[in-house]
Amino acid sequence: MKKIKKVIQIEDTIVSLDVIEKQFCCDIVACKGVCCVAGDSGAPLETDEILAIEDSLASISLLLTEKSKQILKNTGVAMVDLDGDLVTPLIDNKECVFVFFKNGIAECAIEKAWEKGDCKIQKPVSCHLYPVRLTRYEKFTAVNFHDWDICKPALKKGNKESLHVYEFAKPALIRKFGEEWYKQLCMAADYVFQNKEESV
Repeated sequence: MKKIKKVIQIEDTIVSLDVIEKQFCCDIVACKGVCCVAGDSGAPLETDEILAIEDSLASISLLLTEKSKQILKNTGVAMVDLDGDLVTPLIDNKECVFVFFKNGIAECAIEKAWEKGDCKIQKPVSCHLYPVRLTRYEKFTAVNFHDWDICKPALKKGNKESLHVYEFAKPALIRKFGEEWYKQLCMAADYVFQNKEESV
């Protein structure tokens, strides 16, 4: 574990201090799940996630509209975006093809299938990690906080509940990097907060 200016190095990752210091807690009632609707591209997918979704598509499709099913039939569960990344297809360049709406709130059909035990993954890890975003470089992965206007209610709720980004994203961070990595992140957070208190 090594502190470098505004980032901390843990193994082969470089973690922005915003992940530690910012407070965040999703407020789905306030935002209506708009992160699944807005954006320039679909959710980034890993190869094993594509296979898991394909294996569970029959269950996932039960919650989808006919338009979503047709898109999946035509394109498959993944497509290549303008950046060359594998992502979920979009409906009319808006919501993710796996989104369905309940009481005006966007929900994920993959996650619902997982809750029933019909899918091996809870959702794409890129979605699970949010507001943490990963950027892969040749020798390391950057772990950053994504500051998006639509998540202002989540910042407010996080502040109210004193919940930091790395705490909110704990299950997803462990899923991606493992228990030991997360323990090191918590140690780094303790160090950061202790130094802040001592400098006051």
